[in-house]
Amino acid sequence: MTKIRASVTGVGGYLPDDILTNFDLEKMVDTNDEWIVSRTGIKQRHILKGENMGTSFMGAKAVEQLLSKTNTSPEEIDLLICATVTPDYQFPSCANLICSQLGINTIGSFDVSAACSGFLYAISTGVAFIESGRYKKIVVVGADKMSSIIDYTDRTTCVLFGDGAGAVMLEPSTDDNGIVDFILNSDGSGDKYLYMKGGGSRYPSTEETVKNKWHYVFQDGPPVFKFAVTRMADVSAEIMERNNLVGDDIAWLVPHQANKRIIDATARRMNISDDKVMLNIQKYGNTTAGTIPLCLYDYENQLKKGDNLILASFGGGFTWGAVYLKWAYDPK
Repeated sequence: MTKIRASVTGVGGYLPDDILTNFDLEKMVDTNDEWIVSRTGIKQRHILKGENMGTSFMGAKAVEQLLSKTNTSPEEIDLLICATVTPDYQFPSCANLICSQLGINTIGSFDVSAACSGFLYAISTGVAFIESGRYKKIVVVGADKMSSIIDYTDRTTCVLFGDGAGAVMLEPSTDDNGIVDFILNSDGSGDKYLYMKGGGSRYPSTEETVKNKWHYVFQDGPPVFKFAVTRMADVSAEIMERNNLVGDDIAWLVPHQANKRIIDATARRMNISDDKVMLNIQKYGNTTAGTIPLCLYDYENQLKKGDNLILASFGGGFTWGAVYLKWAYDPK
């Protein structure tokens, strides 16, 4: 019996209209454009503004576009998974709210929380449901409104993050294309280097947690950078090795867009040239779970059926992973 393989059959994306440039940040904190670009590669980021506008709004917009592009009605979707660390509420889940905004009220939906690796964890979960034969059409969303948990007086974090959402359709493959392999890893001892301290069950929201700014992202840059460079490069090389791939076999590296120096180090480890690396960090910054699907969204028209792609990420937790897929369709 031939094993069922899950394929990406469509991509959608959404970026808010408002843009925060490096020059805008120069007026807010002690930083400058040259410093930000040289250390991160970021020139601007999109910010979601408006009353009662949460992550689910962006996720729903990305899914709406995905459904339109793939000529899929909401009623055809079997399951929706959303990767995010900035859900609208503690509960219900962001996935629940996305479904409600799309008029989908009779399917399973849930969130996955793995920080910047969230999309890879979510898509790997979707793959398992497709391979089991239980579901035929699964939407996987990566979305974060990072501006809602960023302290714009902290120059170490406010330059890094932006808001955005991407979504992909997963369906059973009709040929040998699709998601071939994935690796997921974690190391919870990294919690002290990258976290948001307040708002959970250990430190519930109080006047003190707000005063101490515990509801914003904290990042200890040097150790996070060191771990990210090593782990993201290692896991990318590992998935290539166990699938007998070399640099020339790879059409595209699709890396998490956290820092261009981390991306460059990963490409070097994989022996992949710069022209094979998807890059949009300069336009969007780090949209956390949104970065990888937004790369696929931006580069979709350059992808060809049968292309070998390696998706790689590293995030808070620590979490990291890689996905090897063969692209399932030509540009539309």
